[in-house]
Amino acid sequence: MRHSVSCIAALLLTAAAASAPATADTQVVLYSANDDTVNKLVADGFKKETGITVNVVSTGSGVLFRRIASEAANPQGDVVWGVSSSLLKQNSKFFQPYSVKGSDAVPAEYRDPNNLWIGTNLQVVTINQNTKAIDAASGPKTWQDFLDPKWKGKIAYTDPANSGFSYAIATVLLTYWGESDAAWNKLSSLVANTKVLNRSTLVFEGNGSGEYPLGISLEYAGYLWAHNGAPVKVTYPTEGTAALAEGAAIIKGAPDQDAARALIDYLAGKSTQEMLLKATFRRPARQDIDLSTMPGGMPAFSRIKVLPYNDVKWDEARSATLNRIKTIVQDTR
Repeated sequence: MRHSVSCIAALLLTAAAASAPATADTQVVLYSANDDTVNKLVADGFKKETGITVNVVSTGSGVLFRRIASEAANPQGDVVWGVSSSLLKQNSKFFQPYSVKGSDAVPAEYRDPNNLWIGTNLQVVTINQNTKAIDAASGPKTWQDFLDPKWKGKIAYTDPANSGFSYAIATVLLTYWGESDAAWNKLSSLVANTKVLNRSTLVFEGNGSGEYPLGISLEYAGYLWAHNGAPVKVTYPTEGTAALAEGAAIIKGAPDQDAARALIDYLAGKSTQEMLLKATFRRPARQDIDLSTMPGGMPAFSRIKVLPYNDVKWDEARSATLNRIKTIVQDTR
C-alpha cells in the first residue's frame, strides 16, 4: 500500500509540473533595435503575462544582423525585433517560419507571405511643425511647399546616411517625381532648404523645442512631443508619404522555440500594440485597433496616402544613391 501511495503521489507531482505555467527560470533572448523604454515595457508585460524572463540585447539593427549571421551555426538569440522590413527581407534566411496569432490583422505588404517575419508597427514620415515658431495655419502642407526658399534654414532633416526613414523619404520622393534629372533637381532644392543633422533625435528635439520650426520627421515623435506639452503639429503631406514597417522574427534554430513563439505572439498581439501606442505613440501594424479611442487623435492608416516604394530596389542602389545625396548636401551648404 505504501508503495502504491508513493507511485500515485509521484504521478500527481509529474502531472502538476507538466501543466504548470512557465517558471521564473524560463528565459527568452530578444535581440532588439528599439530603445530601452520600449524594451522594458515589453519585457515587463511579457514576464507578467507568462512568467518568462526576457533577456534583451539592445543595439543597432545592423549590429544585430551581423551578430545573427555570425551565430548562425549556434544561435544565441530567440527573437529579433524593432528592425525594418527591408532588413527583415534581406535576412530572411536566418528566420524560422511561424504563423503568428492574429497575423491577418496586419496588411499583407507588412508581413512575409511565408510567415518568416511580421510587422509590429509602422513608421510614417510626416512634416512636424512647431506652432510657436510658425503659426499653425501658415506651415507647409506638401513636399512641394518645402522647395520654397522662404523655408531655408527652418527645416531639420536627418542625414540619410545615418537614418533609414530619411533615406526612405528621399527615395520615395525621387520615385514620385519620376527618378529623372528633374526629380534630382527637386530633391536638391529641398535639401538646400534644410539643416542636415547627424541624428534623428536632434530633429525630434529641435522641432519640439522650436530650434527648428519644421522637421522632416516621424509621426510618433510629433504626437509624443505634443502629448508632453510642446506646440507641435503633425502634417501628412497631401501628395502622400512613406510608411515603413518594423517587425519581428524568430531566429532559425533559436534555443527555446516555445518561448520564442510565445514572445512573437505577444509582440504582434493587439493588447501589446495598444499598450505601446498609449505609452509611446507607436502606430500599430495591426488594423483592428480603433485609433479614435487611443490618445493623440492619430488618424486611421486608411486615411493616410502612402506613396509606392520599392525598398528592395532602393536598398540595392543605396551606396550610389547616398553618394549622390552626399554631393547635394555638400554643394548646398
